Amino acid sequence: MARICAITGKRPTTGSIIHRKGQAKKSGGIGTHVTKTTKRKFRPNVQRIRVRLASGQVKRMWVSVKAIKAGLIEKA
Repeated sequence: MARICAITGKRPTTGSIIHRKGQAKKSGGIGTHVTKTTKRKFRPNVQRIRVRLASGQVKRMWVSVKAIKAGLIEKA
């Protein structure tokens, strides 16, 4: 399944998990240090719902919840 919204075009984006070690300067330490970075994905909240198109036809589509809440589509 491609996690792409049919309305807004939202898709997974890449980022990283940053691991830090040490005590913060604020807490009396010498500061935190980055020990490792790992790749990760930010996936949009995409759900398969029945949508009523402008022509009146009903079709199942992958739509992001943000688009549903914004009222960009009409549920069948």
